Amino acid sequence: MKKILTTMVAAAACYAGVASAAEIQPAVVYDLGGKFDRSFNQAAYTGAEKYKTDTGTEYRDFEIQNDSQREQALRNFARRGMNPIVAIGFSQASALEKVATEFPDIRFTIVDMVVDLPNVQSVVFKEHEGSFLVGVLAAMASKTDKVGFVGGMDIPLIRKFACGYVQGVKYASADAEVFQNMTGTTGSAWNDPVKGGELAKSQFDRGADVIYHAAGGTGIGVLQAAADAGKLGIGVDSNQNGLHPGSILTSMLKRVDVAVYDAFDAATKEEWKSGLTILGLAEGGVDWALDEYNAPLITDDMKAVVKKATDEIVAGTLSVHDYMSDSSCPM
Repeated sequence: MKKILTTMVAAAACYAGVASAAEIQPAVVYDLGGKFDRSFNQAAYTGAEKYKTDTGTEYRDFEIQNDSQREQALRNFARRGMNPIVAIGFSQASALEKVATEFPDIRFTIVDMVVDLPNVQSVVFKEHEGSFLVGVLAAMASKTDKVGFVGGMDIPLIRKFACGYVQGVKYASADAEVFQNMTGTTGSAWNDPVKGGELAKSQFDRGADVIYHAAGGTGIGVLQAAADAGKLGIGVDSNQNGLHPGSILTSMLKRVDVAVYDAFDAATKEEWKSGLTILGLAEGGVDWALDEYNAPLITDDMKAVVKKATDEIVAGTLSVHDYMSDSSCPM
């Protein structure tokens, strides 16, 4: 009898766990560029897929094609009872504010912007810290003491990447020159690899031999141009080292995948909380990628200097200026 009772209790516990998980119906709304941009949006997709693999929980997603679809996509998911709903990108903020107000019982997470509502979790990153580290690597890898940066849409967030990068370059080589270009001022700037390649080529023509991009799908053109020219590119958000092995020095990892995974997981465990979450080096939110594709490009000296900078940033003895808190950038 005791054995039967134990079995029944175990079965009930198992069923309760399944039922709890079944109540979670996650969804993701990607930003312009889509889930296969090999960068920012794809990091979100990777996190959602990992959660699905780990737990068996299905999720819905939507790739917007224009700005007008943001609000429509969020509202459609909310009406269908999807919960939590993760909005990828700062541009989702105004649409999310409207929809989250209409559906106060739905939990929303937004990545890269702050929306101050009781049912919204905002996740932002210290991109300047990760960009600092790849700036150090760029300066140490450069043979010309000239490196470049290609941004996507010209907004403070992307200037934040650029500013952190410049500081890292100067940390490693005070006399280094940094060229900078932004791709455009509209959402199309995230998905123009031809323009990205042209901007990269212009910087190579001026003497740069390493270029870091923070440009979403546009950056694919930057990395291709680097490979074609026999120079070095630096990827962003996702690990892009494998796109052109031997031509990509490293990638600045922005763990959007972790933000998505954690939003799903916390909702499943009833641990989801609204408010602001900030992820930097100390929290494992940003980093640089080292794998079999770029290992031959990274010397022991480079590893040592980056480790020193990382330790100093985490300890608080080295402060990386945040462009979004003050738009002046130390050069």
